[in-house]
Amino acid sequence: MAKIGVYLKSLRLRTLPLSMSGIVLGSGLAAKEGNMSWPVFALAIGTTLSLQILSNLSNELGDAQKGTDADQAGREAYGLQSGQLTMSAIRHMIGLFIALSVVLGTALVWTACGGLWSIEAGVFLLLGLLAIIGAMTYTLGRHSYGYMGLGDLGVFLFFGLLSTIGGYYLQTHHLSAEAAWLGAAIGLPCVGVLNLNNIRDMQNDIRHGKRTLASRLGQTGGRLYHTLLLAVCLLIFAAFGHYWTLCVTPIWAWHLWYVWTHDEKLDRQMPILMMTTLGVAIISLV
Repeated sequence: MAKIGVYLKSLRLRTLPLSMSGIVLGSGLAAKEGNMSWPVFALAIGTTLSLQILSNLSNELGDAQKGTDADQAGREAYGLQSGQLTMSAIRHMIGLFIALSVVLGTALVWTACGGLWSIEAGVFLLLGLLAIIGAMTYTLGRHSYGYMGLGDLGVFLFFGLLSTIGGYYLQTHHLSAEAAWLGAAIGLPCVGVLNLNNIRDMQNDIRHGKRTLASRLGQTGGRLYHTLLLAVCLLIFAAFGHYWTLCVTPIWAWHLWYVWTHDEKLDRQMPILMMTTLGVAIISLV
């Protein structure tokens, strides 16, 4: 039986701060308007963390089935690729986090909407179902959208727009143009994390038919795209008067210098970009 540390490695806990960014941002914007339910916030965080872990596990299984992660050069080998976990064990974990996402998501909608039978509750239940499907099908399945270069769009929609607008709406029960724009903004560095991963794995992905957007753009194009993602994010926040977010500029400038000048060890930049993305969401609420 595999040790608990092996399972935790496959959960990829370091990615969890990133998944919280949109919920923190949307809920924080609602709180500034005087609308904040802590039970709703806690359930929203629990749901998004479950979906993130479900995505991580499904990604590991999908890439393993396609042989994409056979070469682990420049990155950490997770439980399945290292041979410490079986596909059956990963499938059981996927089932567990599907169930957890359903339970927490349903409880979230019930708590925020006062039941499950209203139109708004039905819309959020449907969005939750789509989020589960999206989390699983990035690399898992015959028609996984990550292998078609649509992963960036999926991250932008689910971790940026849907997370922020949803977090805001479930607290206030109305929509906001600012929440939508800032949701788009916070989605850009979330996409940047995926893009950084795809720059690192570009050659290996191409060999295995995984045509990510980065592999289509090439090394230079992928880095230029990465630069634009971070720059436009800060410009949008500044345009809405959230000037404190510019405090992250020196860190992101150093990060971009590293990305432009290094072909190896890009994995070291992942935690930096994840944590600073969450930091931008928090700082914007000052």
